[in-house]
Amino acid sequence: MTNDQGQRTAEWVAHEACWLAWPSHEKEWGPDLEAAQAEFVQLCRAISSGESGERLEILVLDEAGKTAAAQAIGVEGARFHIIPFGDIWLRDIGPIFRREPGGKLAAVRFDFNGWGEKYVFPGDAQVAANIIKFLSVPEFYFPVVVEGGALEFDGEGTCLTTRSCLLNPNRNPNASEAEIEAILKRAFGVSKVLWLNQGLLNDHTDGHIDTLARFVAPGKVLCMAASHSDDPNGPVLAEIARDLSEFTDAQGRRLEVHQIPSPGRILNDSGEVMPASYMNFYISNNCVVVPTYGSPQDEVAVAEIARFFPNRSTVGLSSKAILTGGGSFHCITQEQLIIDN
Repeated sequence: MTNDQGQRTAEWVAHEACWLAWPSHEKEWGPDLEAAQAEFVQLCRAISSGESGERLEILVLDEAGKTAAAQAIGVEGARFHIIPFGDIWLRDIGPIFRREPGGKLAAVRFDFNGWGEKYVFPGDAQVAANIIKFLSVPEFYFPVVVEGGALEFDGEGTCLTTRSCLLNPNRNPNASEAEIEAILKRAFGVSKVLWLNQGLLNDHTDGHIDTLARFVAPGKVLCMAASHSDDPNGPVLAEIARDLSEFTDAQGRRLEVHQIPSPGRILNDSGEVMPASYMNFYISNNCVVVPTYGSPQDEVAVAEIARFFPNRSTVGLSSKAILTGGGSFHCITQEQLIIDN
């Protein structure tokens, strides 16, 4: 089912709720589960804080998980849903909301194949449909593999994405760039798709845009610069900034590109480079939550991002345990737009 009228708004537009999933799978998280849960709790409390805080909609596996999550999070008004899921990456496995003419809410759903069949967990491919069913909103389904973390919107007709993800043979082997663009335009009401080439080292997602570049206002985009000569992503970050500076958006504006320092070389307990990124921040109604990793650049990055959101508070919260699973705050959230009456 397709429709050319619905539009994906920018993420700084007001949200009614935020969808997440309680970290639960000991087999997947191992010794990092407890720390990941603690970071998850801090994120939830930040998102729901203040007079215009977002309602939390949290997936749990069973009644025991519901009790544990509710006790740990301790946020009044949070709602818990027993819906099967394989892991917590709601940005990718959940629906992507868009606004219909008249302000009504609808949801876009794509196929999901475990990030190119690398991490196929029971339940993940059905999460989006189950949430849409719960909400009873119109669904627009497109039979291609697309994850929410692969898409970034300015709310004025522009979409940013990457070739390394959406054109990867492990996602859509028979689809051309033009064909994917046409689908994104129909799904989200955009008129221009801008393509970056590749993502961060060891990124399980094959280069999701939400670790590379984010719109902070129409015509204005944020990315990272290598913070040291041993930054494992130095050349890629330089290419991203260069390419962004040459783009024009759907309104004909040349993008205004701003860079902040990257976290640098962040290693896991096995000494492997992790795909740490400050771009994986979440924009809530009240605040911007920036992931931090114990890097010397953490404080500078949070302060720099805060400059672009003067009407919100900006906070840095630890996300290194969540990153052991492959992503960070933006990856585990999916905002639900406010429905206009």
